[in-house]
Amino acid sequence: MRLCALLVPLLLWCSQAWALTLEGEMTQGGLIFGQTDPGAEVLLDGKALAVTPEGRFIFGFHRDAPAAAQLTVIHADGGREERPLEITQRDYDIQRIDGLPQTMVTPPQELLDRLARERAEVAEARSGRYDFTYAFGPYEWPAKGIISGVYGSQRILNGKPRQPHYGIDVAAPTGTPVSAPAAGLVTMAVTDHYYTGGTVIIDHGQGVTSTLMHMDRVTVQKGQHVEAGAPIGTIGATGRATGPHLDWRMNWLDRRVDPGLLMGPMPD
Repeated sequence: MRLCALLVPLLLWCSQAWALTLEGEMTQGGLIFGQTDPGAEVLLDGKALAVTPEGRFIFGFHRDAPAAAQLTVIHADGGREERPLEITQRDYDIQRIDGLPQTMVTPPQELLDRLARERAEVAEARSGRYDFTYAFGPYEWPAKGIISGVYGSQRILNGKPRQPHYGIDVAAPTGTPVSAPAAGLVTMAVTDHYYTGGTVIIDHGQGVTSTLMHMDRVTVQKGQHVEAGAPIGTIGATGRATGPHLDWRMNWLDRRVDPGLLMGPMPD
């Protein structure tokens, strides 16, 4: 009886020794990797996240995410944990250009129709909810070169805000190899989108996708599985580009996250 009396509180303590770890930059554009106990449910601001059988999960913050969020974990034993999240607010490079011809600011209707079709294609390519776990990494730079554009920058043309730049630009000569930043499934491989030219979208699972744009050559096909570092094409200046570069963008669901935060400095 005495042994049982000692074991009961020990078992109760063990059942409440919940593990919750978060890795990543808790800032606008950040991608966060979480780990909790197997069988737990995780909610971000009341919305359920995908959790692997091992208790791993991912979430991210958009460019203009508010300063606070709430993470809720309902553990397998019924215990509930609330974790307030403080999201660092960032300053972005904003450029104002006035006096432009109106046709440069407001495209004609036929172009608007084409852009709408292409946006729908991109949305479809990002809509898969695959449970494979390549999104947890490892990640590598898809191309080597000079960082010529950063996440979050924006132009205001004739007083009208344009879409912010949601990726990181790597400038390099046309023909420079481009590789998959992480393993995944190719869900788009096109050569002629108006703004982005040669474009490849790779779904890494858990709602995380990479989009690689302005490519001169696309050497993969939709439906193809690629490993991290596998060749997928070459750098170019297709679409609307002022010079050869790769624009690499990442999404978690419909939230644009910053690849630069994930990768750190470009290697020599």
